Parts: sequence; structure tokens; C-alpha cells
Amino acid sequence: MFETLLDLDNLTATADYVGTFAFAISGALVASKKKFDLFGVIIIAFVTAVGGGMLRDVLINAHPINWIGDLNYIWTIFIAVAFTFLFKKKIEPLRKTFFLFDTIGISVFTLLGIQKGLSYELPAIVALIMGMVSAVFGGVIRDVLTRKVPLIFKKEIYASACLLGGLVYLTLKHFNFQENIVFVISALVIISVRTLSVVYKLELPKIRDDYF
Repeated sequence: MFETLLDLDNLTATADYVGTFAFAISGALVASKKKFDLFGVIIIAFVTAVGGGMLRDVLINAHPINWIGDLNYIWTIFIAVAFTFLFKKKIEPLRKTFFLFDTIGISVFTLLGIQKGLSYELPAIVALIMGMVSAVFGGVIRDVLTRKVPLIFKKEIYASACLLGGLVYLTLKHFNFQENIVFVISALVIISVRTLSVVYKLELPKIRDDYF
């Protein structure tokens, strides 16, 4: 019963598409605020949703690249864009809901990126970096294209949450814990750190003027 509830394939597939949908909507909303036309909105939604995974696959020479090997990503993005155009005024006030989806998305993308890196026999630290690339670089590309300072360079704890969750994943995996349990625990770490950092306005230290 417990193993069925935590079936890894079902959990990751569902969360992957939910994250893709949420990322695509966040991209579409940003592009809409910038007064982009429909084509521009689709492009920004696309790079936000799959840009990180695509960059990861290019870096590790993985083929087919994520969205080319699974056309469901493309359909999910198109649905997200259509949903944004139809219900933009109703979506914008639901920032807390989409914050949750976004947080779930980065947790899943981090762990899927690590898994893919390990499957290509990359060193653990490189696989961890690939997980972070998967999770955050779609947003980086979106922000660069829309002339915003990328979120990971601001005060919010974002990539750091992915890093911590990835380290938990690699540690538990090293000690041969059951894979689906490891995945869920690691994802919950990322979600918890990201959520608590926003609720309590936590941030990493900055480099300040010399003290001496």
C-alpha cells in the first residue's frame, strides 16, 4: 500500500508536468506584462518550462533532448499559454498557488536532473550541478530575454534550496535507501527550504565592504 502511494514513476511524471505547466504560465505572465505578442509569449513560456532541461541535455550530450523525446512537454506548454490568455485576470491573484507549483517543479526538476546525470555516469558533484541547471536555468533564460535580473541572483533562496535537496538525495542514495523514499524526502527538503525562506524572508549573506 505504502509503496503504491509512493510509486516513483507516477509521482515524478505528474509533478514533472505540473512543474512544466506552472513554469510555462510564469513565463507567459512575464511576457504578457512586457507586452509581447502571442509568438513572443509562446517562446518565453517555452524556454521557461524546458530551457533548463534542454541546457542540461546539451551539456551532457543526452539525446533526444527532453522536449524532443517527449512531445507532451510541448502540448503542456501550449495548454498553459492558452490558459493564461483565457484566464489571465484570474491567474494573477493566485500567486501563492503558483508559487507552490513552481516550488514543486524546481524540486522535481532538480532530482530528475541529478538522476539523469548519474545515469550518464557523471561524478556526483557534476550530476548535482546538472540538477540545479535543470531546475533554475529556464527561469534565468526567461529573465535575460525579458531584461530582468534573474531570480537566482537576488536575495531569495532559490538555487540554494535545490543544492541542499540534491545533497540530501545523493547522501541517502549513497546509503542505499529505497529510491522512491529518497526522492520524496529530497523533494520535501527543497520545498520546505524554499517555502520557509520566503515566509521568513531568509537570504544568503552578501559580500560587503571590507571590515578591516
